[in-house]
Amino acid sequence: MRRVLSFAVSLIGLVAVAYSAAARSPEYASDWNAPAINWRDIGSGIREATKSHKPVIMVFHAPWCTSCARYRKVFRDPAIIEASKSFVMILIDADKDKVANGAFAPDGTYVPRTIFLDWEGNIRSEIRGSSDPKYPHTIDIESPGELLSLMKRAAPSASKYKPKHAQQ
Repeated sequence: MRRVLSFAVSLIGLVAVAYSAAARSPEYASDWNAPAINWRDIGSGIREATKSHKPVIMVFHAPWCTSCARYRKVFRDPAIIEASKSFVMILIDADKDKVANGAFAPDGTYVPRTIFLDWEGNIRSEIRGSSDPKYPHTIDIESPGELLSLMKRAAPSASKYKPKHAQQ
């Protein structure tokens, strides 16, 4: 497991270098309530998380996915919009970005899939949905309640997300 996480962290570095320095809004972000949700592509999102020390929420979707279309509505909820400000929100088209889709697939490449990471790129495996044990990174697509609860559990705290040398 540690080897997989190490590979993912290395892959994050490579992907971040490959993308341009400008923050970009990913394709389909408006479908997922941008600009109310400040969606980033993986490159600019990783850079932002590294600089800000904010935790990350990665949402993997596909344009053809009917469950994804229903899940998008959850991101219109005012409480989700407000909670998203504490995170770096990364939206990934699983069909177009197969590298990221494979690198962040601890239990498969299904969509929709919501992965919580700390600012260093480590998957927070304890933050997962409860609706389907076979697909634990599936969140309730009909209601914002489960996502909001997980966001509260994963929300940053000053001591948890600052590097040790920055803590005083």
